[in-house]
Amino acid sequence: MLAQVHSFVLTGIDPQPCEVEVDIADQGLPKTTIVGLPDAAVKESIERVRSAIINSGYPFPMSRLLVNLAPADIRKEGPIFDLPIAVGLLLAERVVQTQRHKRLLFAGELALDGRVRPVSGVVNLAILCKKLKLDGVVVPVQCAGEASAVGGIEVYPADTLSSVVGFLNELHIIDPLPDVDTEALLNHNGVLADFADVRGQEAVKRAMLIAAAGGHNVLMIGPAGTGKTMMAKALPGILPPLSREEALEVTRVYSAVGQVPKGQPLVTARPVRSPHHTASSVAVAGGGAIPRPGEVSLAHHGVLFLDEMPEFSRGVLETLRQPLEDSHVTIARAHGSVRFPARFMLVAAMNPTPKGNAPNDEASQRQMDRYLSRISGPLIDRIDIHIEVPPVPYRQLTGQRNGTSSAQMREQVIHSRRTQSDRNGGPLRPNRTLSGRELDKLAPLDAQSQQLLKDAMTELGLSARAYDKIRRVALTIADLENSGRIQAHHVAEAIQYRLLDRQV
Repeated sequence: MLAQVHSFVLTGIDPQPCEVEVDIADQGLPKTTIVGLPDAAVKESIERVRSAIINSGYPFPMSRLLVNLAPADIRKEGPIFDLPIAVGLLLAERVVQTQRHKRLLFAGELALDGRVRPVSGVVNLAILCKKLKLDGVVVPVQCAGEASAVGGIEVYPADTLSSVVGFLNELHIIDPLPDVDTEALLNHNGVLADFADVRGQEAVKRAMLIAAAGGHNVLMIGPAGTGKTMMAKALPGILPPLSREEALEVTRVYSAVGQVPKGQPLVTARPVRSPHHTASSVAVAGGGAIPRPGEVSLAHHGVLFLDEMPEFSRGVLETLRQPLEDSHVTIARAHGSVRFPARFMLVAAMNPTPKGNAPNDEASQRQMDRYLSRISGPLIDRIDIHIEVPPVPYRQLTGQRNGTSSAQMREQVIHSRRTQSDRNGGPLRPNRTLSGRELDKLAPLDAQSQQLLKDAMTELGLSARAYDKIRRVALTIADLENSGRIQAHHVAEAIQYRLLDRQV
């Protein structure tokens, strides 16, 4: 007897249909075989399924069993196939006597007593179900909320195998979850620090405001104790809240690795990732024998903070070049490649020397040059804003006046992002994402601005990439000032933020 049940398999974070075929042969010695490139967890699933079926009060076939996971050329991993295999076996044994399963997708791990345990990637399963125009999904009750965030499909939360069998036989009712009101859930990141608590450094705050408004990458350089880390922690508090599309994209990544916050249907705040400088290239960029997203993908639509950037290995830093340029990471393997999204803001901080002090003589200046040389020119070229963070004078440290607050800066950022959304074609198109051709069309330079930029390119030896980055930053400055076009003083300020540019 042959039965077929529909599930899914993840390639990176992209879901693909997986057909679970179960065949029970009438002849031959009892033996169970699982084919279709299963990993160890999938191979062990038959033992969990056997115990779950028997302990739920159903017969387990004592015959020759063959379980095929199609397509057979994609590696299958994890316990997500327990529930569909069990349903397939009970269909083949005619315990399940309806055809209701044909319009549903199944995923879930089974406990030995028949309970359905949570699995990763449920959001991606729901997206696949909607794409295939099926009726709905049957998933563990603990992660069913993630699937309901997608909307437009029926999400049936399953707590036990017996309840699933009763539901398929129309003897038990499982009420589908209502769609999640994502707009009501979305909020901005919790404020770890407020820019008002940073004494002085108004010029650096201005650079951070511009970076947040246009989604630009920023590098802060200054001696220890000048507030670099504090301002990096304050930056997420001035970013606009996630849109529904952004929240679903971020949740897809976190669901694929099982890191959606417990009790939440989706990730509601912009992620902030701060890897340690000992992190490997695989941990930061992603990879592994079975590719998994790294820190750059977990920071998708959020912030990746690298404290003491030169202390990271050269290999790790060079892996950032592709995502900074293309907003995704491609992991190549012999059997194919996997692409992970990685549209993040890079916020990096560094001391001018390994000791943390500013150079004050020729020897320390040479030491600073050697320290800076740990970061390659092409990587620095991909960072939009380089800003010096000077020591704060004693008078400002002891003064009573607070500087610009995060609330004030956030209002400016949100207003600027609305302007960019209307002009650039949507909320996912901040100024940082504009190509050179789009800049020519949307933000042409007048004669004075062109001459100023030409002189800077010649004298500083700027690259073509830096040319476009200056125009993008100048456009963001113009948006913050509600200017309808880029003016010369916008270009002049943007040029000042190319502190580390050098002839490469």
